[in-house]
Amino acid sequence: MDKFLKKSRPREAEEQPDADAAAASKVARTSAASGSDAKPLAPEVASLIEHLTDPQWREALRGEVCKSYFAQIARAVSLERGKKTVFPPAPEVFSAFNLTPLPEVRVVVLGQDPYHGPGQAHGLAFSVARGVAVPPSLKNIYKELQDDCPGFKPPQHGHLAGWARQGVLMFNATLTVRRGEANSHAKLGWQDFTDAVIRVLDARTTPTVFILWGGFAQKKGKMISRTRHKVIEAAHPSPLSVTKFRGCRVFSKANEYLEQKGFAPIDWAAL
Repeated sequence: MDKFLKKSRPREAEEQPDADAAAASKVARTSAASGSDAKPLAPEVASLIEHLTDPQWREALRGEVCKSYFAQIARAVSLERGKKTVFPPAPEVFSAFNLTPLPEVRVVVLGQDPYHGPGQAHGLAFSVARGVAVPPSLKNIYKELQDDCPGFKPPQHGHLAGWARQGVLMFNATLTVRRGEANSHAKLGWQDFTDAVIRVLDARTTPTVFILWGGFAQKKGKMISRTRHKVIEAAHPSPLSVTKFRGCRVFSKANEYLEQKGFAPIDWAAL
């Protein structure tokens, strides 16, 4: 997080990393105590979780991956991959967390379900792999950025890793999907896992921006503290609700809050 602080920073900002580490550790211990049995991980769990490589996220979520529901997720995804095509590829399921380590999270964008078309999903919500056509929702996001942030020019791709590397955590509520079948993994248990992710983020003392687009994300984000963090709600950028989405100014609002708290703004054009 230090690399995102402005040169002149408030005293509380200097103390936040240690406090956040303690908060994340407390959530992990509570999670572990409520559902883990200290047994070795099942092979399917070990195979799935090996792709979560960021050490801070692994520590913060270690209690969750020991719970029975996570074992059920791992088994179900493993069985699906043996019979069907599942997106994103296994090494990219946790890309959002690997690209944005927990101490560096400044902005959170919550999606619902991975893209289910060939080559699209790569582990970041709203983002697609390079060489894939920019989806309609992301086109609408780019258009809002043009109107909201002077100088922004939409790139010719939809790969948002440039935001992730600046501390923008973009993850879906469900982390996998069957090819061509939207929300096909929504009931596997991923919702419980991503609720735990939100609890970890909410427990931090570092002021964080949560961008919640649409009713689904807003309902899932009810647990987020409005006193410790900044929650920005708006309509979803989908073509079905784009007229309500236009003019939401979430990107400039996010940067205004970050600067008020002593952090550097996100360079939304750095893609």
